[in-house]
Amino acid sequence: MTPEPRDDLSQLVGNTPVLRLHRIYEAPHAALFAKLEQFNPGGSAKDRSAQSMLDDALASGRLQPGGTVVESSSGNLGVALARACTLADIHFVCVVDSRANRATVDTIRALGGRISLVTEPDPRTGDLLTARHQRVADLVEEIPGAVNLNQYGNPANPAAHRKGTMRELAESLGHRIDVLLVATSTTGTIGGCEQYVREHGMDTRVVAVDAAGSVLFGGTAGARLLPGMGAGLVTELSSAVEPDEVVRVTDLQCVAGCRALARREGVLAGASSGGVVWALGQILPGLPDGTRVAAILHDGGGPYLETVHRDEWVLQNLGASAADVEDLVASLPPKGRPC
Repeated sequence: MTPEPRDDLSQLVGNTPVLRLHRIYEAPHAALFAKLEQFNPGGSAKDRSAQSMLDDALASGRLQPGGTVVESSSGNLGVALARACTLADIHFVCVVDSRANRATVDTIRALGGRISLVTEPDPRTGDLLTARHQRVADLVEEIPGAVNLNQYGNPANPAAHRKGTMRELAESLGHRIDVLLVATSTTGTIGGCEQYVREHGMDTRVVAVDAAGSVLFGGTAGARLLPGMGAGLVTELSSAVEPDEVVRVTDLQCVAGCRALARREGVLAGASSGGVVWALGQILPGLPDGTRVAAILHDGGGPYLETVHRDEWVLQNLGASAADVEDLVASLPPKGRPC
């Protein structure tokens, strides 16, 4: 059926495709599926969070027409909010730090957003995210009518994924999902997925894929170069999330996962998706026969072409040569065959 015309891009958020993964790993004992969130208008799952939080703020009256949203973002939420705010005639200021991809920052500006760049970490914690939060608080105080949607503590964030992402995935797979892998940062996506699983009595093991160096779920703070996964502080939303398992991945493992996904499945994805692919490779050999595994791949790889997908950047920033990355990819389970 030919789709009907839509009135604006907000109506195209959601209903992203689910792809059966045949090539990523040889797994005759398991069925592997991926929810491709890069097919949202802004290229990531954050389109869902942004629309949900903006709609909630406007409906409650907390945000007035013509007002300003100030939000901290590592990239994807900034893109999503820039578009959503433009469509709603709301001003938008995005607070980013030095880890943000240049292409992402340029996209936010192109969509009408204003950038506030944090270059120095918080002097007390040494964390850039904490410094971003302080900048947000300062700007909300300075700008008349400004509000912070607070993706780290806003219930409308996980609600978007309970009502949308996980519902769509579960319905697509007949509510038969044995293992679900979700990358974590604000924990909005995994929180909403977990809520849906519990509400519908699904026997699904929820695996949080978190960054090495993230403090979420009892982790230890450390250096993290890639945006979009992990956190330097415990988020408000994370206190309500109880994953069945946590798999921590390094920046370099995210790179290897991205490379494997691109070359085996033809899916060009972002850093957190690479982390999910790596984590899948680690748990796959131990899964029983007949296991149905679903992974949420949060965003596309376009903004990461100059980082994760670029050998020179990986060598300069992660100290790994192209050969080192190839060796890491080769350590993953072998490539599968098309059906």
